[in-house]
Amino acid sequence: MWSWFGGGSAQTRKDSPKNAIISLRSQLEMLQKREKHLQNQIDEQHNIARKNATANKNVAKQALRRKKANEHTLDQTLAQIGTLETQINAIESANINHETLLAMQQAGKAMANIHGKLTPEKVDQTMEVLREQNALSEEIVNAITSTPIGDAIDDDELEAELDELQQEKLDEDILKTGTVPVADIVHKMPSVANQEPVSNKGQAIEEDDEEAELRKLQAEMAM
Repeated sequence: MWSWFGGGSAQTRKDSPKNAIISLRSQLEMLQKREKHLQNQIDEQHNIARKNATANKNVAKQALRRKKANEHTLDQTLAQIGTLETQINAIESANINHETLLAMQQAGKAMANIHGKLTPEKVDQTMEVLREQNALSEEIVNAITSTPIGDAIDDDELEAELDELQQEKLDEDILKTGTVPVADIVHKMPSVANQEPVSNKGQAIEEDDEEAELRKLQAEMAM
């Protein structure tokens, strides 16, 4: 028992409870067999005394004496059985408590190794760093997506190019149908300020065509 609690190797301390329980159970088994034998002897002597109670009183008395002796021995045996059972239960409980404590100690060491030098303060510091880095990342993304790459496009240039496209479409419509939608004429007729001077050659023909086209437009608009 001393080797279990203090002395001896670790393996010896581990095996000591098991060996003690094995030894106690072996002794308990022997006492239980003795109990059974004594009970048989008691029953046998009781039957002998009963048979000779009137025929042979001396034999009956001897049988009763042996019966009493066996009953006394049986009482001692039962007491020993009770003591061994109590001891076995105590050792098993103590061993379970011991193994449970060892398991808890191992769990404590494992948690200590996992946590290391980690403290709530260090966790707060780490979380603060993460928040700062997340905020910085958000700012970088916003800066990247909000800053255009390349030269800015001039809206006037876009308007001029759009006017050219509309004029090309108007010319195509004139060539295909010979007529021009009123909305296109209203919006696309060149202003006087933007007209370039034309040569005198063919100017009269162009003016007549324009007058005819203008009258046609006026008639369409009147409708």
